[in-house]
Amino acid sequence: MKRILIVGAGQVGQSLAAALSGDGHNVTVVDTRRDCLEALESHLDIRTVNGFGSHPGVLEAAGAREAEMLIAVTDLDEVNMLACQIGSTLFGIGTKIARVRERSYHENPALFAPDAIPIDLLISPEAIVTSQIQRLVEHPGALQVLDFADGLVSLVGVRAYYGGPLVGHELRNLKTDMPGIQTRVAAIFRRNHTIMPEGHTVIEADDEVFFVAAKKNIRAVTSELRRLEKPYKRILIAGGGNIGRRLAEALVDRYEVKVIERDPLRAEFLERELSQETEVLVGDSADDRFLDRAGIRECDVFCAVTNDDQANIFAAMLAKRRGVRKVMALINKTEYVDLMQDGTIDIALSPQQATIGVLLARVREGGTATVHSLRRGAAEAIETIVAGDARTSRVVGRRVDALHLPEGTSIGAIVREREVLIPRHDTVIEVGDHVILFLTDRGKVKAVQRLFQPGPRFF
Repeated sequence: MKRILIVGAGQVGQSLAAALSGDGHNVTVVDTRRDCLEALESHLDIRTVNGFGSHPGVLEAAGAREAEMLIAVTDLDEVNMLACQIGSTLFGIGTKIARVRERSYHENPALFAPDAIPIDLLISPEAIVTSQIQRLVEHPGALQVLDFADGLVSLVGVRAYYGGPLVGHELRNLKTDMPGIQTRVAAIFRRNHTIMPEGHTVIEADDEVFFVAAKKNIRAVTSELRRLEKPYKRILIAGGGNIGRRLAEALVDRYEVKVIERDPLRAEFLERELSQETEVLVGDSADDRFLDRAGIRECDVFCAVTNDDQANIFAAMLAKRRGVRKVMALINKTEYVDLMQDGTIDIALSPQQATIGVLLARVREGGTATVHSLRRGAAEAIETIVAGDARTSRVVGRRVDALHLPEGTSIGAIVREREVLIPRHDTVIEVGDHVILFLTDRGKVKAVQRLFQPGPRFF
């Protein structure tokens, strides 16, 4: 259990407080908004302090002298950086993490050297969400694409449709239909219920299926679960803010990209900064007539990434009605995400859920290298690096079928010396293995950590 100080009780701070307190850590949250703090205290076992998180007295009142970690996630980069500086200089806090949005800070890493602004990890929600969208564009038909082990392994969520080769058949057909390609279905969600897959499990249309495979085999496995979609060509981005700009820069080399920006001054800036191949349009993405003029009917992907949740939802719904193949909307409010994910919009993107995984990977023990939230935080996928030896570890030198994995937990893949293995029941775990686990219940995280955490000795 760690003593963790969170500065900022916005959407990310709230989600992080819930996740960390759920993992059993001693959490204190600092914010100037008393109502946000009261709401947190009403349903979480945490402590709160009302005040400015960059003021030394407030940090001391929040227990900074005893804190092992400070995570600053307010909406202001400068407050987050100053809080980390004070936490280090005055209170000697060991690990400092800050959410920093401004690109120019990230482009100057010398600012964050130990003898400058002592921040151990910079978090950019915009960069994380941009990468998430980019992977979804690269994999038509996918609901989620999550990378592990330096990109060697991917966990992909797809919705099975009528006409898919495997729909109506048992999972064991995957092995016979794709000889030479190793994959494993990690979990199936059917009408909001979890099904732990077995060889005899039959895939039904509309199932949400998560499978693990080497990145190079993702397209082949996807084709077994649903009709393989043609690659996307034309992308329309609604919103020219930080995410919209990053996304246009990332996609323009491979796709035809248009950006809609409502503010004429911002649009002028984008025209100067973006590639000449990127078309910038000035207008309202929630205006159906403007969308028609922008060529919405010819688009393959529509991404609504403005700062307004409601505008994103409305624009995305209009795009779907116009026949766009894949529609995504950036949504900050958790309640909106839950409503939209199962409705008209194909994919509801949650910046806080995307960010939480990066933060949890830094906080957790047991060799945790990567954490990804799934199903709006209800499930998780974890990459853990095996340490210890046969005397100190509960997993080293043991077969997969001899591990006491918590209920609802499965091993999807193992990366050993950069080789991707889909484990069998008799696969033996070795030191240094990168083990990718799928947890249908994130409440089992602590049990998984205990299992993979080596101790002084083990009998």
